[in-house]
Amino acid sequence: MNQEKECLQKREIFLPSPLFRDPIYDCPTDPTVIWNEEEKEWVLFYTQRRASDEGEGVSWVHGTRIGVATSRDGAKWLYRGTLPGLDIERGHNTFWAPEIIRAEGTYHMYVSYITGIPTDWDYPRWMLHYTSGNLWDWEFQGRVDLGSERVIDACVYETAPGLYKMWYKDEANGSRTYAAISRDLYSWKVLGPEITDCAQEGPNVFELDGCKWMISDYWNGLAVYKSGDFTDWTRCPDILRESGSRPMDKGFGHHADILVKGGCAYTFYFCHPYAREDASEGGQMEKLSKRERNKAVVQVAQLKVQDGCLVCDRNEQVKWTVGDETV
Repeated sequence: MNQEKECLQKREIFLPSPLFRDPIYDCPTDPTVIWNEEEKEWVLFYTQRRASDEGEGVSWVHGTRIGVATSRDGAKWLYRGTLPGLDIERGHNTFWAPEIIRAEGTYHMYVSYITGIPTDWDYPRWMLHYTSGNLWDWEFQGRVDLGSERVIDACVYETAPGLYKMWYKDEANGSRTYAAISRDLYSWKVLGPEITDCAQEGPNVFELDGCKWMISDYWNGLAVYKSGDFTDWTRCPDILRESGSRPMDKGFGHHADILVKGGCAYTFYFCHPYAREDASEGGQMEKLSKRERNKAVVQVAQLKVQDGCLVCDRNEQVKWTVGDETV
């Protein structure tokens, strides 16, 4: 009870850098953050890549579970393990990039799925749908039919009352961002390609200062798009292309989730602090061990709108209000 009262008392704090490190494999990626209404705490879900895996090819990004960490205040995070009960077939399989929303008292998770632990990229990828009443116990609802065997990285947003839109990467069609719509979150109608200017992944859509925004990871920072109707998008200046000065905030920002809370927008992204990805780091990746290159951390930064553009100063301390969990 005292913990709950403390959590509900409004106070301002600064969030740490990095925000979270995975204590098992040291490589949390594809973060998403949601408030658990039942347990009154923040929950971080992520792809638990294995930076320490020295196996063949890209096996280190496969065989991944969905990691879970929780926090009462958004600053101090406790690793809680991985989500149980997601498997739909025998063996050790791959789960990527959880997307979780709450609608009419039910949590819906859309997660990318690959059978087994491939050592290369040439395997089918599916979008799976689960539901839960508490963010811990998930019931499999089925595979989302998106007309392709190479779909990953869902983002789902309620664009109008009772109307949901999903954006996702279709690798079978140039790795462009495709869209689908649904009235019930179970049956989806594919609309087709929506962002086609470049290959990308991990789209995330949100509203801020009266505008609709999309960010996506095109492996050179985050691409930014602006819209008035959630359909026609205009490219804006990129964000998170240059390394930051905060501890372990180096390299490009990757696959981000956006949380709009109390009128402020926060981007939760991952980066590879030792990979020396951008030009300012000297491009010395080849001098590092595979394990060091692959390590990742979750960071958070605030997004703002200035002169009609979305901006992000990743060097600025992130102010956060505890006790204001309205999103």
